[in-house]
Amino acid sequence: MSENTYCQDVALVRGQVEVIELTDGAGASVAVAPDYQGRVMTSTLAGGEGASFGWLNAEFIASGAEDEVFNNYGGEDRFWLGPEAGQLGLWFGQGEPFETDRWRTPPGLNRGGFGVTARDGRSVAMARQFQVTNYAGTVFDCAVQRTVRLLDPAAAGELLRGPVGGGVKVVGFESENTLANAGEATWSRDGGLLSIWILGQFKPLPRGKVIVPFRPGDPVELGPKATTDYFGAIPPERCFVGDDHLLLNCDGKFRSKIGISPQRAKKALGSFDPDACVLTIVQFNRPLTAPELPYVNSLWQIQDQPFAGDAVNSYNDGEATPGAGQFGPFYEIETSSPAAALEPGQSLTHVHRTFHFAGDIGALNELATRVLGVDVQRL
Repeated sequence: MSENTYCQDVALVRGQVEVIELTDGAGASVAVAPDYQGRVMTSTLAGGEGASFGWLNAEFIASGAEDEVFNNYGGEDRFWLGPEAGQLGLWFGQGEPFETDRWRTPPGLNRGGFGVTARDGRSVAMARQFQVTNYAGTVFDCAVQRTVRLLDPAAAGELLRGPVGGGVKVVGFESENTLANAGEATWSRDGGLLSIWILGQFKPLPRGKVIVPFRPGDPVELGPKATTDYFGAIPPERCFVGDDHLLLNCDGKFRSKIGISPQRAKKALGSFDPDACVLTIVQFNRPLTAPELPYVNSLWQIQDQPFAGDAVNSYNDGEATPGAGQFGPFYEIETSSPAAALEPGQSLTHVHRTFHFAGDIGALNELATRVLGVDVQRL
């Protein structure tokens, strides 16, 4: 069965809600759905009949239904807040076990559109206010501003510190996400803190790999290279952890998740599809002081260190237990801000960028080697 084109995916979403398209008029386009919590749904670099990069939950979207557990519309860039689990997490009720059948997306993140505050042909600004309550019972009044921008090839080269290369097409976009404390109480470690958590869902790649570079060094100084046991051990043939990078199968056939700490994380990660010859790079505004900052911990357990979480994650979808079904199949690339210790009226901003490159394998390999430190021709 062939994959939907970009225009087919846009038509699917447009059958239910408004879609705002950002385009450069030369083939690069990005589709944003404000009513689906401001998601970037998908993008293309080859016009309406070109490949659509975002994973969309077509059956769920077409049904027009809502799910109190997770309105899983899909999308390349969705706004969530962390932490997911632990004694300060948002996805489990107070005192509940950290088990899949108790997992619930906070209502403020699961439903309700973002209002459009400004737009033009290359950007759209949106805003929303809502509350979330964590496992400890702390209530957070949140005000969010979110701007999505289409990025041109020159901007991609500047942000990635080098030319894109000849014979390569690109579509790139960024979401600039600002979280403000809209309440009257200071957000502190005692009651729990939030982080901005941006997740991109992509179509599974039968032979593809997620590529996560990280800072090499002594585990005594920097901690573990990666967390790979979120949902149990990952078989070694599905996850390779080297001295300075990690490779994760992203075929949507085995439930697994990895995370890299702020002590190890770099500013970029990505994936490579050897069949379509497409390189995806995700970049974010990792603070220079990230190793010294608190990051919320989303492990599904009561934690000894609730502020020793990850800066980047990747998830490969699969069944929690045999025969249980799954959300997708899809894979995710995720980035997070530091924990937001905010006084009333203060805010924190997190920028998450997504680039897709297609074309000459030599040029793609040069780009992957420079940005991710991996020779994709060997994958």
